[in-house]
Amino acid sequence: QLQASGGGLVQTGGSLRLSCAASGLTFREYHMAWFRQAPGKEREFVAAIRPNAQTTRYADSVKGRFTVSRDNAKNTVYLQMNSLNSEDTAVYHCAAGARIILSEMGSSRAYTYWGQGTLVTVSS
Repeated sequence: QLQASGGGLVQTGGSLRLSCAASGLTFREYHMAWFRQAPGKEREFVAAIRPNAQTTRYADSVKGRFTVSRDNAKNTVYLQMNSLNSEDTAVYHCAAGARIILSEMGSSRAYTYWGQGTLVTVSS
């Protein structure tokens, strides 16, 4: 139901835009988020956006570099990643959850549906 794409190999300082296409759910009613998991590390929150796109949340490590957005007409959420560095290397997963309170937007437990992930590799 969630298909992430757009990952790849990029040099330090470069940019990538990830996309996540949703199907089988009423996209406009769902909070959407991006999480990532680097090799040997736990999954961590990256960014989230409310159904109406008026509220977003970011991990401190990506603030000012990443931007989450959504197009409810296309059932798609995006993650624009700029100024990438080696610490951003990970598998990026998109997730969808309904009726999430503000304080829980960064918690993986709040999300019901998960995509398969797309690999982002940043080379130095």
